[in-house]
Amino acid sequence: MKRVHVIVRGDVQGVGYRYTARLEANRLGVSGWVRNRRDGSVEAEVEGEAAAVEEMLDWMRQGPPGSRVDELTTADRAPAGDSAFEVRSTG
Repeated sequence: MKRVHVIVRGDVQGVGYRYTARLEANRLGVSGWVRNRRDGSVEAEVEGEAAAVEEMLDWMRQGPPGSRVDELTTADRAPAGDSAFEVRSTG
């Protein structure tokens, strides 16, 4: 299992990024969460098999139609054992 903390910067709020990320996470079978941040970025943690996490990160670098990702930063985290991928309120 692999878990990654992610910050996505660019035009990523108000474009359905979080909800599309949840759909993609469900498709890939990864767990974790995603939320908007007050600074206009999106924050997430993604956990699952390494290949699925990397595929999710590839999607996050592109985002949904209408978004523009300028920067994606990641940091490894210890797996938490989440069972689903949820959209959280702004943090």
